[in-house]
Amino acid sequence: MSGGLDPAARVWLEEQGFAPAREALWLEALTHGSFNGSGADVADYQRLEFLGDRVLGLSVASWLFRAGDAPEGKLSQRLNALVSGATCARIARNVGLPIHIRLGKQARDDGGADSDKILGDVMEALIGACFIEHGFDAAQALIYRLWAHELEGDEGKSKHPKSALQEWAAGNRRATPLYEVIDRSGPDHAARFTVQVSVRNVGSAEATATSKGEAERLAAKAFLEQFG
Repeated sequence: MSGGLDPAARVWLEEQGFAPAREALWLEALTHGSFNGSGADVADYQRLEFLGDRVLGLSVASWLFRAGDAPEGKLSQRLNALVSGATCARIARNVGLPIHIRLGKQARDDGGADSDKILGDVMEALIGACFIEHGFDAAQALIYRLWAHELEGDEGKSKHPKSALQEWAAGNRRATPLYEVIDRSGPDHAARFTVQVSVRNVGSAEATATSKGEAERLAAKAFLEQFG
């Protein structure tokens, strides 16, 4: 049996402004696929995550469009940063989501509750559930509140480290930066990637993160700090 919505999770959802009513919907949003391996019969969050991702993207794009007259390239740069898995995961941690995710024992033991991928996906699933239960305006208002610091801050205003490194290499007549995954550890739901970026005749730097893209970003940042 899957059980009902944990009382602590319900209180947490209410405190965050999700206003849960249909229990099955919120159970689904909080349930990782590994949880169903123990005989549970609740759908996992993937369908709601698909929906929430689009609601989040439209809400943030609308905010950015109204916030100023930045050109399309700058708008896209900020949008990509603000709706990234890393940003969603950071907000999820800030509001205390990890302890409420329904994971199978092995997935939890493997660190799934601290996986950027899982945290980001569940955050988007909760947005999807909010959209279904309360409509777009309510979901958008919730996003603007939870993302307030990021929207008002500098997230995505500076050039992405990979783009900055590419331009640095071209400007210094160097070869194109080469990214290589040199280590991958952990199960799929809690994987850690170590990426090395190198520029011929200059040097290399490496970084580790819970996604290949984030590891590449951090490696490029480390390279620029060392050689740029």
